[in-house]
Amino acid sequence: MNNRNLSPQEMFIRIAGEHRPKFQFDAFSGSFEEWKSEARPEVLSCLGTFPEKVDPRPELLVEWEHRGLRKQKWVIDAQPHLSAILYVNIPPDTADDSPRPALLCWHGHGSSGKEPVMGNDSTPVLQANIQAHNYEYGQKMAEAGFVTYAVDWIGKGDHNDDGKPNWRGRGGGRDWCNLYYLHATMLGMTSISINVRHGMAATDFVSTLPFVDENRLGVMGLSGGGTMTTWTAFCDERMKAAEIICYSDVWRVFGIRDVNYCGMQVAPGLFDLVDLPDLQGLLAPLPLLIDIGSYDDCFTVETAMECYRKLEKIYEGAGVRDRLDLDLFGGGHGWGENKSVKFFQNSL
Repeated sequence: MNNRNLSPQEMFIRIAGEHRPKFQFDAFSGSFEEWKSEARPEVLSCLGTFPEKVDPRPELLVEWEHRGLRKQKWVIDAQPHLSAILYVNIPPDTADDSPRPALLCWHGHGSSGKEPVMGNDSTPVLQANIQAHNYEYGQKMAEAGFVTYAVDWIGKGDHNDDGKPNWRGRGGGRDWCNLYYLHATMLGMTSISINVRHGMAATDFVSTLPFVDENRLGVMGLSGGGTMTTWTAFCDERMKAAEIICYSDVWRVFGIRDVNYCGMQVAPGLFDLVDLPDLQGLLAPLPLLIDIGSYDDCFTVETAMECYRKLEKIYEGAGVRDRLDLDLFGGGHGWGENKSVKFFQNSL
């Protein structure tokens, strides 16, 4: 039994340590354009089928003012058989005849979903969440002059089945993100393809609002929201800039070694094709801002910076190094905020 291993987790760690993805950029011999043209279709195929696009049938539920912003709550149809609650934050003095740039603000892996991101500070729990992660970028970016909007991905906020009477407790204490991933892959989809479709449905509708400039759209998000920002920018060509907040690392570490991921972040065969810096690099030439917290305990700074340095080489290879920026800030798992306003102003 000497030198034998009986731990499946240790097995996966060793496999990941030796693994070299098919489209690892720094091992590719061709040009950036050749790499992207070969890699992108295969990576996209990992997501499986996207839900059918449907008429959003928007219904304005309520409009109010809070903390200097005009706020709207809509319900839209996001796909067949599922609707979504959509929040829109509108800056002061916004006129219909002067459309503004708009930002899709994805939330992270918290049960409250979009609420704290969009500035809901109505309870001590939400206030603590905002304070812990500087989490209200949907509020603050609207205060800075951008229209911001948000929906929940499946499993969180208004899409959290633990809050639905028919399904409360039916998950057996398991993470709904993982359960939905199993359901989705059984049907040839993934949680990513479902959530991206919902973001696209929100963008479809928000782009029709008279105070939104449909040609100046961006996306941003923290942690799991960084996952969704990456994939939204990858799949939705209407996005002209992206800020990925505390979602930089390498799969062998944050995913397989530290098991810091769930079903909403993964797709079958993805790591066989690309590592996370390669996936983010496929966004080039898109303007991209990366936030890394030096004290982040989810995506530790050492391997987060390894990811960024690899991403930097890809943007250099694409000839657009000037479109990539880094906010390395002295904080934990949260939004750096230091460069966001200027970045989106310049990019949009």
